[in-house]
Amino acid sequence: MSINEIESKIRALNEWEALAEEARKEIESLKDEIKAEMLKKDTEELEAGQYIVRWTSVLTNRFDTTAFKREHSDLYKAFTKQTASRRFSIA
Repeated sequence: MSINEIESKIRALNEWEALAEEARKEIESLKDEIKAEMLKKDTEELEAGQYIVRWTSVLTNRFDTTAFKREHSDLYKAFTKQTASRRFSIA
């Protein structure tokens, strides 16, 4: 593949990424509008024609690695393993 072909692919990639970002913003905007309506109606479940929308509260328990590392650094080091990966970026 020539440098011109790679440049062309990078330009196309940038255009598609911009389009995808616009789509993500529109998706979030639509979700926010639906959520606002559900807040207004004070409901976690809403029927809209053939759809049922749920926006529910969920409780989760997460391990606080920062606090664990601070208080038990020796154990943290003993159970930490290094991994390798590859990162793709265009500047």
